[in-house]
Amino acid sequence: MESSTVLTLSQLPYLFPPKSNRNKPYLSWPCKPRGSQSTRLHCQKMYVPGFGEASPEAKAAKNLHNFFTYVAVRIVTAQLQSYNTEAYKELMEFLDRHSLNDGDEFCASLMRESSRHKGLALRILEVRSAYCKNDFEWDNLERVAVKMVNESNTRLMRDYVLETSTAEGEN
Repeated sequence: MESSTVLTLSQLPYLFPPKSNRNKPYLSWPCKPRGSQSTRLHCQKMYVPGFGEASPEAKAAKNLHNFFTYVAVRIVTAQLQSYNTEAYKELMEFLDRHSLNDGDEFCASLMRESSRHKGLALRILEVRSAYCKNDFEWDNLERVAVKMVNESNTRLMRDYVLETSTAEGEN
Protein backbone atom coordinates (compact mmCIF):
# COMPACT_ATOMS: atom_id res chain seq x y z
CA MET A 1 0.00 0.00 0.00
CA GLU A 2 1.26 3.46 -0.96
CA SER A 3 1.74 6.14 1.62
CA SER A 4 1.57 9.84 0.78
CA THR A 5 2.08 12.92 2.85
CA VAL A 6 0.23 16.16 2.32
CA LEU A 7 1.95 19.34 3.46
CA THR A 8 0.14 22.55 4.20
CA LEU A 9 1.51 25.87 2.93
CA SER A 10 2.51 26.82 6.46
CA GLN A 11 4.89 23.83 6.58
CA LEU A 12 6.79 24.83 3.37
CA PRO A 13 9.24 27.21 5.09
CA TYR A 14 10.65 24.24 6.99
CA LEU A 15 11.42 22.46 3.71
CA PHE A 16 12.56 25.53 1.79
CA PRO A 17 13.79 28.12 4.29
CA PRO A 18 13.88 31.68 2.97
CA LYS A 19 17.26 32.92 1.85
CA SER A 20 18.89 35.19 4.36
CA ASN A 21 19.96 38.66 3.25
CA ARG A 22 21.91 39.34 6.45
CA ASN A 23 25.34 38.91 4.83
CA LYS A 24 24.49 41.04 1.79
CA PRO A 25 25.19 44.79 1.72
CA TYR A 26 21.58 45.88 1.12
CA LEU A 27 21.27 49.04 3.13
CA SER A 28 19.55 51.60 0.90
CA TRP A 29 16.04 52.90 0.53
CA PRO A 30 13.21 52.04 0.17
CA CYS A 31 13.52 50.00 3.34
CA LYS A 32 10.77 48.61 5.49
CA PRO A 33 10.98 47.82 9.18
CA ARG A 34 10.68 44.09 9.76
CA GLY A 35 8.23 44.31 12.61
CA SER A 36 6.64 46.81 14.91
CA GLN A 37 9.15 46.12 17.70
CA SER A 38 12.25 45.80 15.57
CA THR A 39 14.08 48.82 14.16
CA ARG A 40 16.22 46.67 11.87
CA LEU A 41 15.67 47.49 8.19
CA HIS A 42 15.45 44.93 5.40
CA CYS A 43 15.99 46.37 1.93
CA GLN A 44 15.88 45.08 -1.60
CA LYS A 45 18.32 47.50 -3.25
CA MET A 46 22.08 47.94 -3.08
CA TYR A 47 23.65 50.63 -0.98
CA VAL A 48 25.85 52.86 -3.13
CA PRO A 49 28.51 54.63 -1.04
CA GLY A 50 30.27 57.84 -1.94
CA PHE A 51 27.47 59.86 -3.52
CA GLY A 52 27.23 62.38 -0.69
CA GLU A 53 24.30 64.70 -1.12
CA ALA A 54 22.53 62.85 -3.94
CA SER A 55 21.64 59.35 -5.03
CA PRO A 56 23.00 57.88 -8.27
CA GLU A 57 19.55 58.45 -9.78
CA ALA A 58 19.66 62.13 -8.78
CA LYS A 59 23.10 62.46 -10.40
CA ALA A 60 21.80 60.78 -13.56
CA ALA A 61 18.77 63.11 -13.54
CA LYS A 62 21.08 66.14 -13.32
CA ASN A 63 23.06 64.89 -16.32
CA LEU A 64 19.84 64.24 -18.25
CA HIS A 65 18.65 67.73 -17.33
CA ASN A 66 21.76 69.23 -18.91
CA PHE A 67 21.42 66.89 -21.88
CA PHE A 68 17.82 68.06 -22.42
CA THR A 69 19.12 71.63 -22.58
CA TYR A 70 21.62 70.54 -25.25
CA VAL A 71 18.83 68.82 -27.22
CA ALA A 72 16.58 71.87 -26.91
CA VAL A 73 19.37 74.14 -28.18
CA ARG A 74 19.88 71.83 -31.16
CA ILE A 75 16.15 71.87 -31.93
CA VAL A 76 15.87 75.65 -31.61
CA THR A 77 18.97 76.31 -33.74
CA ALA A 78 17.60 74.00 -36.46
CA GLN A 79 14.28 75.85 -36.38
CA LEU A 80 15.95 79.27 -36.46
CA GLN A 81 18.25 78.31 -39.30
CA SER A 82 15.26 77.82 -41.60
CA TYR A 83 13.09 80.82 -40.68
CA ASN A 84 15.10 83.42 -38.73
CA THR A 85 18.71 83.51 -39.86
CA GLU A 86 19.53 86.65 -37.83
CA ALA A 87 18.45 85.01 -34.54
CA TYR A 88 20.26 81.83 -35.63
CA LYS A 89 23.52 83.78 -36.06
CA GLU A 90 23.10 85.47 -32.67
CA LEU A 91 22.50 82.14 -30.94
CA MET A 92 25.46 80.53 -32.69
CA GLU A 93 27.72 83.44 -31.63
CA PHE A 94 26.48 83.05 -28.06
CA LEU A 95 27.18 79.30 -28.24
CA ASP A 96 30.75 80.04 -29.32
CA ARG A 97 31.28 82.15 -26.18
CA HIS A 98 29.38 80.04 -23.60
CA SER A 99 29.57 76.40 -22.58
CA LEU A 100 26.54 74.12 -22.63
CA ASN A 101 27.93 71.90 -19.85
CA ASP A 102 25.55 73.43 -17.29
CA GLY A 103 22.18 73.90 -18.95
CA ASP A 104 20.70 76.23 -16.34
CA GLU A 105 23.80 78.44 -16.27
CA PHE A 106 23.72 78.61 -20.08
CA CYS A 107 20.05 79.63 -20.14
CA ALA A 108 20.52 82.17 -17.32
CA SER A 109 23.41 83.80 -19.22
CA LEU A 110 21.40 83.78 -22.45
CA MET A 111 18.45 85.53 -20.73
CA ARG A 112 20.69 88.29 -19.42
CA GLU A 113 22.52 88.90 -22.72
CA SER A 114 19.78 91.05 -24.33
CA SER A 115 16.02 91.19 -24.80
CA ARG A 116 16.35 89.23 -28.08
CA HIS A 117 18.46 86.61 -26.35
CA LYS A 118 15.90 86.45 -23.54
CA GLY A 119 13.30 85.36 -26.09
CA LEU A 120 15.66 82.65 -27.36
CA ALA A 121 16.30 81.46 -23.80
CA LEU A 122 12.59 81.24 -23.08
CA ARG A 123 12.10 79.26 -26.29
CA ILE A 124 14.90 76.87 -25.26
CA LEU A 125 13.28 76.41 -21.82
CA GLU A 126 9.93 75.69 -23.45
CA VAL A 127 11.42 73.15 -25.89
CA ARG A 128 13.46 71.52 -23.10
CA SER A 129 10.36 71.01 -21.00
CA ALA A 130 8.25 69.74 -23.90
CA TYR A 131 10.96 67.33 -25.04
CA CYS A 132 11.42 65.93 -21.54
CA LYS A 133 7.69 65.50 -20.92
CA ASN A 134 6.45 64.42 -24.34
CA ASP A 135 9.19 63.24 -26.69
CA PHE A 136 11.93 61.56 -24.67
CA GLU A 137 11.41 57.80 -24.63
CA TRP A 138 12.01 56.91 -20.99
CA ASP A 139 11.33 53.16 -21.31
CA ASN A 140 13.61 53.03 -24.34
CA LEU A 141 16.34 54.64 -22.21
CA GLU A 142 16.05 51.87 -19.63
CA ARG A 143 16.04 49.14 -22.28
CA VAL A 144 19.03 50.59 -24.14
CA ALA A 145 21.02 51.21 -20.93
CA VAL A 146 20.47 47.65 -19.67
CA LYS A 147 21.34 46.24 -23.08
CA MET A 148 24.54 48.32 -23.26
CA VAL A 149 25.65 47.21 -19.79
CA ASN A 150 24.97 43.54 -20.57
CA GLU A 151 26.72 43.65 -23.95
CA SER A 152 29.68 45.56 -22.53
CA ASN A 153 30.07 43.14 -19.60
CA THR A 154 29.91 40.16 -21.95
CA ARG A 155 32.45 41.71 -24.35
CA LEU A 156 34.87 42.62 -21.56
CA MET A 157 34.67 39.18 -19.95
CA ARG A 158 35.07 37.45 -23.35
CA ASP A 159 38.07 39.62 -24.23
CA TYR A 160 39.67 38.89 -20.87
CA VAL A 161 39.16 35.14 -21.23
CA LEU A 162 40.60 35.19 -24.75
CA GLU A 163 43.54 37.28 -23.62
CA THR A 164 44.36 35.16 -20.60
CA SER A 165 43.79 31.82 -22.31
CA THR A 166 46.21 32.67 -25.14
CA ALA A 167 48.75 33.99 -22.63
CA GLU A 168 48.54 30.77 -20.58
CA GLY A 169 48.80 28.66 -23.76
CA GLU A 170 52.08 30.35 -24.68
CA ASN A 171 53.74 29.46 -21.34
